[in-house]
Amino acid sequence: MFVKIGLQICYQNHPGLADADMFRKETQLAIEAEAMGYEFVGLVEHHFGDYAMCPDNAQVLAYIAAKTRTIKLMPAAFILPWNDPLRVVEKAILLDILSEGRVILGLGRGLSRREFEGFRTDMAESRERFDQAAKIVLDGVENGFVEADTPFYKQPRVEIRPRAEQSFKGRSYMVGMSPASVETAARLGIGCLKFSQGPWEQAMTEVNAYRDKYRDIHAQEAPPLLISDIVSCFPDERKAREYAVHYMGIYHQSVLSHYEMTGSHFKDMPSYASYAAGAEALKRDGAPKALEAYIEANLAGTPEQIIENLKQRATVIGDSDLSLNVTYGGMPYEDVWQQAKLFAEKVMPHVV
Repeated sequence: MFVKIGLQICYQNHPGLADADMFRKETQLAIEAEAMGYEFVGLVEHHFGDYAMCPDNAQVLAYIAAKTRTIKLMPAAFILPWNDPLRVVEKAILLDILSEGRVILGLGRGLSRREFEGFRTDMAESRERFDQAAKIVLDGVENGFVEADTPFYKQPRVEIRPRAEQSFKGRSYMVGMSPASVETAARLGIGCLKFSQGPWEQAMTEVNAYRDKYRDIHAQEAPPLLISDIVSCFPDERKAREYAVHYMGIYHQSVLSHYEMTGSHFKDMPSYASYAAGAEALKRDGAPKALEAYIEANLAGTPEQIIENLKQRATVIGDSDLSLNVTYGGMPYEDVWQQAKLFAEKVMPHVV
């Protein structure tokens, strides 16, 4: 039903905590995920604000690698328009060597206008930049050389040293939250990471398009989806619901703000057409209705309720992997640790 289950660490601001203290606490959670039984940890890449503070996920994952033995390590993701593809190849291979083959490679193209502006990069170019850079990265980690002659990337052929020990095939993903993105994932022959945002029945058109395209191009079945969920899991149903409404509400508002989800700028960028449509729907229906749908789409409840939720989801989408965000919205760390352990002990054994 669920092949791999891991934790996603977002490094969100916690009121009253200094950035450095928060960063150390979130990183410790990633380290302890191994003892809890999680198979991987995924670290985001974000910049310039308290929505998420992890400007170099490869550096942090190298630290985590030294503190652990078996847990897999996922940059979730390298945002390619903000990074030189040559450096992404080097970082991925070096991290994989240091961790003895534990890396899951994650790629994304970015959505926040303020982050694109901070990197002096035109957001309207993100689709073309991502598509060109992704091929450079995937070719580079496989053949040990990086070269490019594309509109955005001119790279003379260089050898990557130290050389990769093993292939990244079967352990590479990209974020796919639009029709164009899932098509790109299928074309590149890599896994697709999707965030829970609404009823999965409505997302199946994109999911099936990805699977069909993957099968047509590569003559084999696509890997399981990697689904990212926000979690509120507690023994008491009332607490689980109250925490979902409060803390998921804070997180949801931070998403709307950071990405300017009701902004008109998406209209001017064809590669963000699906987000332009989403902005109009959000303005039409209102944030409270969107939050209600958001909570319903993610995982909130007692362990027993979440188990039933996941079993029902599996009847819609089939096998998938899960990446769980248990620390968000300023939730107290004692509750963060409690629900991370509770999910591992009471939910995981029933859904893997």
